[in-house]
Amino acid sequence: MTYFFKTMKSPVGELKLVANDKGLAAILWENDDPGRVQLDTLMEVASHRVLLKTERQLGEYFAGSRRKFSVNLDFSGTEFQKKVWNALLTIPYGETRSYAEIAGQIDNPKAVRAVGAANGKNPISIIAPCHRVIGSNGKLTGFAGGLDAKSCLLKIEGFGGQPREGRLF
Repeated sequence: MTYFFKTMKSPVGELKLVANDKGLAAILWENDDPGRVQLDTLMEVASHRVLLKTERQLGEYFAGSRRKFSVNLDFSGTEFQKKVWNALLTIPYGETRSYAEIAGQIDNPKAVRAVGAANGKNPISIIAPCHRVIGSNGKLTGFAGGLDAKSCLLKIEGFGGQPREGRLF
């Protein structure tokens, strides 16, 4: 399958937006591990409708005027990964969840580490908000874009190191 991409500047560095005709397939970080998200042929097409819509909505998110995204998503992964990524989509803006809470949500409470691994492979960061998943002790944990980017995204959503929804980071 051919994927189309464009890059955009953001407060968390340059992002590579990747889509096909079904929807957004990935948001890749500037220094992303090249093996983290497996994609077929990539062709730069800055005018692709999904990419333009994604860029506009991300710009609004970074400006603080968008809390929900309406871009069609095309996740590619295992069934377990897709369950985890769909659970991420249910975390409201401005709230966090622990890996254990996500494992419970997908009816697999013992799969905390597997949830963490799936979270790390999330191809559509920011929109499928893996940055909202933190350790059960309230600490920030691994993030493909780096902990500074994770912290920045949480601050955009109103976190500043203060208690919110009963959780700290």
